[in-house]
This record gives sequence, structure tokens and C-alpha cells, in this order.
Amino acid sequence: MDRHQLEEELTQYGSFYPEELLLVTQFKTLLKHPACFNRDHLPGHITGSAWIANPYFTKVLLVHHAKLDKWLQPGGHADGNENVMNVALKELQEETGLTRAKLNRDSIFDIDIHTIPERDSFPEHLHYDVRFLFAANETDPVAINHESHDIQWVNLSKLKKYNNEKSILRMKEKLIHLNAIWN
Repeated sequence: MDRHQLEEELTQYGSFYPEELLLVTQFKTLLKHPACFNRDHLPGHITGSAWIANPYFTKVLLVHHAKLDKWLQPGGHADGNENVMNVALKELQEETGLTRAKLNRDSIFDIDIHTIPERDSFPEHLHYDVRFLFAANETDPVAINHESHDIQWVNLSKLKKYNNEKSILRMKEKLIHLNAIWN
């Protein structure tokens, strides 16, 4: 997936989720900047993340992010890589230790734009996060890396206790909807 394929995927995503068309437009505007996949591109840049569900879509795997001090899905900077699906997979493997997680859909699962606070000498900025759905078994071994304090499988019914941000709850609802369609 390159920049142009990402733009096409965003168009398709917008047709499935018309309530998110403003986000889609903001992403497409950012994609016009040649350096939008670089972490030093300000005021924001593209990131990729992995929403990891168990095969039954009843739990998701979250990491407790050390710098942000909150429970999140694994993800991170593209660092110039336009293939954000590969970025999401790389971050999944680095942050969870999972080696057998499978991409559940080869299209975008969710998008979000969120503020990252100032840290050290780097100013507050925006992450334009492209999220992909992966499936993994709860019995597969996981490992915490240096970016996290903890890692846990969280039941969807308890997700709000870990993180009640709108975008996290939106992904939960999308997962519940997919589960209803597929099962």
C-alpha cells in the first residue's frame, strides 16, 4: 500500500462510514504533503496501529503505553514508510511479541486524529492514525517491550474501564457489528 492506495482506501472507508467523512477529508489533505509519513512533519503525521481481537471478537489486546500513561492498541510512527498496513503489523509485533497475528481485513478498520502532548523538546502535534484489524489467539505468548508498562487481553464489556475515549469505543462498536455480521 502506497500513498495513492491509501487515498483510495480512505475514499472507500468514507463510503462505508459517511459520519467520518470530515476525518477522511483531513487525512486526504495531509496526504498532499510529501513528508506526511515522517515523524518530524508538523503539525501532524501519519501513524499506523493494530486493533487486535481474539477470534471470537469478544476481547482486544491493549498495551499500557508508558509515555502517554493510558491503555491503547499497539501502533506507532510510519518513519517514512507509506505502507501503513506494514507499519501496523511491525508495531503489533514489536509491542506485543505476537508472531502469529493475522490481518483480519485488508482494508482500513478505523481512522482517528488525536493530539499527542509536548514531550521533551518536541511540540504538541497530531497523529493521523490508520488502524487495521488483526486477529490473534489469547493463548499465544505476548511480551511487554520498553514502550509499555503492561499488556492485557480486555473483554469488550470492560473496555470502558481501561479507556473510554471516543475512538476506542468506536472501534469496539465496529468490532461488535462485524461479529454480528460474521457469526
